[in-house]
Amino acid sequence: MNTNQQKNMKILGLMSGTSLDGLDMALCNFSYQEDKQIAYQIIEAQTIPYDKGWRSRLAGAHLLSAYELSLLDAEYGIWCGQAAADFIEQNGSVDYIASHGHTVFHRPELGFTKQIGRGEHIAVRSGIPTWHDFRSLDVALGGQGAPLVPIGDELLFSEYAYCLNIGGIANVSFNENNRRLAFDISPANLIFNALASKLGFDFDRSGEIGRAGKLIPELLDALNNLDYYRQPAPKSLGREWLDENIWPLLESYSNIADILNTCYVHVGQQIGKILNSNPSRTLVTGGGAYNTFLLEQIQTYSVSELVVPEDKLVQFKEALIFAFLAFLRNNGQVNALKSVTGARKNSSGGILSSPFSNK
Repeated sequence: MNTNQQKNMKILGLMSGTSLDGLDMALCNFSYQEDKQIAYQIIEAQTIPYDKGWRSRLAGAHLLSAYELSLLDAEYGIWCGQAAADFIEQNGSVDYIASHGHTVFHRPELGFTKQIGRGEHIAVRSGIPTWHDFRSLDVALGGQGAPLVPIGDELLFSEYAYCLNIGGIANVSFNENNRRLAFDISPANLIFNALASKLGFDFDRSGEIGRAGKLIPELLDALNNLDYYRQPAPKSLGREWLDENIWPLLESYSNIADILNTCYVHVGQQIGKILNSNPSRTLVTGGGAYNTFLLEQIQTYSVSELVVPEDKLVQFKEALIFAFLAFLRNNGQVNALKSVTGARKNSSGGILSSPFSNK
């Protein structure tokens, strides 16, 4: 432990996922133990749902002009900063904010990734120094810039063989041959929510719409034969990949329940074949952990026991771990693993914006 490390730190993690549910906020405490292990606690957590206006603006952000996107970047940062300020007023002071931002573009193969919600605005509006832009350094080092959560999985949840998060995209991390591996497995809630919206629902509660549908074998074959699933890790998915590969396949069919049923089986098969260590336990978090039908599909094709933890961890694990990335960054420790992202070296990413004068 270097002499500049802070042994205890309270950090508010902010996370906006691709499923557009809302802004997740988790007030977390981190502390070094005598054995140099790191303990964590989620003190308080809250999700502020996006109204139709914000959901529409964020969903369409990739279509904006440079000027319009810059404006949204600033306005969303101000909104997040005010949300953080209100949360802190209700729940107590923090040392730092750690903001993931909302991803608009993710093209690491072209050398860039873009998360909006300017950290400077968050810091000034909340009055709290804010860590942000955690992905760009890894991308500059030749990495995918994702996933970043596995460093938290390794240091905070080592008792599980696999850590599976099912959000807009399903991703996994695990240890193999004494190194951490992680990658995006497949799209998940991005597909399920979009299909449910065609029937007037925000999401398919417990997967019941899909459960009522019938499998479309030729669609399942087409989905399972996409090139991405044959690519080796490290690899990651973004909205652009769905636009180019998933939606054109689904557009050939009209029955939403049948399409959902087939997509659930597809995602279950893709996830299930990764969780192949027997006996083992898999920590399942993210909104998909509440989708009963999806979990049944995963378990059908997996030999690992699926463990769904307490609600706070299910809902706020990503916000927790981005707060943890800030904890590591602030203490000069690695927070992005080259074995996971494919970067040339491990790194410690994140930019700090402070509302205070440097004079």
